[in-house]
Amino acid sequence: MSSEALNPELNPPHSSRRDSLIKIGTGLVAACYAGAAGYPVYRYLSTPVTRANEQGQVSTVSIPLKDLPGAGSATMFLFGSRPALLIHHADGRYVSFDAVCTHLGCTVKFEPRNSRIFCACHGGTYDMNTGAVIAGPPPRGLTNFKVEVADGHVTVSRA
Repeated sequence: MSSEALNPELNPPHSSRRDSLIKIGTGLVAACYAGAAGYPVYRYLSTPVTRANEQGQVSTVSIPLKDLPGAGSATMFLFGSRPALLIHHADGRYVSFDAVCTHLGCTVKFEPRNSRIFCACHGGTYDMNTGAVIAGPPPRGLTNFKVEVADGHVTVSRA
């Protein structure tokens, strides 16, 4: 036997194609895993910034009166990226609130039969005139919006 065969330092092992393929495959799997784990974190961290920007851009919404239902009903609409509620009371008044429950962020709905705004997630109840909390776990009332009726349109703006 030659001295090269007995001494591995003189004849270093060469990386085979299989070893290269395994290294590349392992690197691709690791990159995919990192992307799959990192993307939700990125979305979670960027969402508040995106929503704040979208809400800052929209300060008024105008809805034609002909598109609204009659007295004693409500209309859901988007105020920026958030749902909002426009209530047309039986006496002709309009009020508008943010339609996101202050407890856990569920969307609330108007219940004219019960004369209330209700969140079905945990039983939160709000006053249909002021948006104040009547019952349930919500920590504070709904955000009020300013409502003006003119020229055949209802205009809702931030108060």
